[in-house]
Amino acid sequence: MADIPNGEQVEVQGSGAKPYILKNTGGVYSCSCPAWRNQSTPIERRTCKHLRKIRGDEAEDARIGAAAARAATSAPNRATNRVATSKRATASSDGKAPPLLLAHPWENDTDLTGWWMSEKLDGVRAYWDGTRFLSRQGNPFYAPDWFTEKLPDYPLDGELFGGRKKFQRTVSIVRRQDMSADWKELAFVIFDAPGLDKAFEERISHVKEYVEDVAPPYAEWLPHEPCQGVTHLRQELARVEGLGGEGLMLRQPGSRYEVGRSYTLFKVKSFHDDEARVIGHQPGAGRHRGRLGALEVELRNGTRFSVGTGLSDAERENPPALGSIITFRYQELSNDGVPRFPSYVGVRIDAEPWEPKGKRKRA
Repeated sequence: MADIPNGEQVEVQGSGAKPYILKNTGGVYSCSCPAWRNQSTPIERRTCKHLRKIRGDEAEDARIGAAAARAATSAPNRATNRVATSKRATASSDGKAPPLLLAHPWENDTDLTGWWMSEKLDGVRAYWDGTRFLSRQGNPFYAPDWFTEKLPDYPLDGELFGGRKKFQRTVSIVRRQDMSADWKELAFVIFDAPGLDKAFEERISHVKEYVEDVAPPYAEWLPHEPCQGVTHLRQELARVEGLGGEGLMLRQPGSRYEVGRSYTLFKVKSFHDDEARVIGHQPGAGRHRGRLGALEVELRNGTRFSVGTGLSDAERENPPALGSIITFRYQELSNDGVPRFPSYVGVRIDAEPWEPKGKRKRA
């Protein structure tokens, strides 16, 4: 069977007058047909009969899993398609998210003196379960064997990191399923060992010793230092953000690894961030004529607004698909709950999709 070369597209005639457009963008395949667009699973795990026609059943089964492919293409209508894609998500993730520790935002109400401080990495959270990487939602990341060489057979918590200001490039590599050589641009930066029932200091010391003694080729341990107070924290935050970093993480001394959101872990940033669902594409004007001007997005509560900054020229030429979940940054919320000065960060590949709330008045 034929394939779609990376960065190119083909047309397939459907039942209507206009053909459907099939694309391969960095190893992620898409189709403009309603069956592909209306699926509620992450875009890299969608398929349809048109992709199968071009690439073949075997290639599509291998790309997203045989059970997932059958579920996505057997639905006779949109309602049953939602059920099928829900089953597919379960099949691709084994139905179980990893037991991760999550942070609360710091609201200046906790004295962080003596807490362990580290840079908040702008990468993709990854849980090494002893055999493979899993996303926050339990979906596998297809890392090459040479990337995972010498990683231990017990759990590690960390970030797949390509460097500061390279979040979208990191996402484009991690979401691919062809185990490409592009993984050489990344490192697995480890900041915890969840399986060790010990204090944080002992866990991070164990991680450091393992990395230094065994020397996994693409693994690093994340350094931490004691916070000396608010002045020290704000100085370090300014330094990290000045270098293009996202912010800081603060970990309570002596704390155990907890599953879920915990007040033993805080994230500190100058800007807020959130997730939104793409519901439309606004055409550009001026230098952006003929391509995307802004993304129409919707928060989980139904509030709708536009995100028009932070997008590269390449992203405007090939914008996130409708239904994609994006991350954006903003300064504050207006009195109506609308994010002020939102700026696009990237597509989330580990976010749980949600259904639209229905048409609401634009805020």
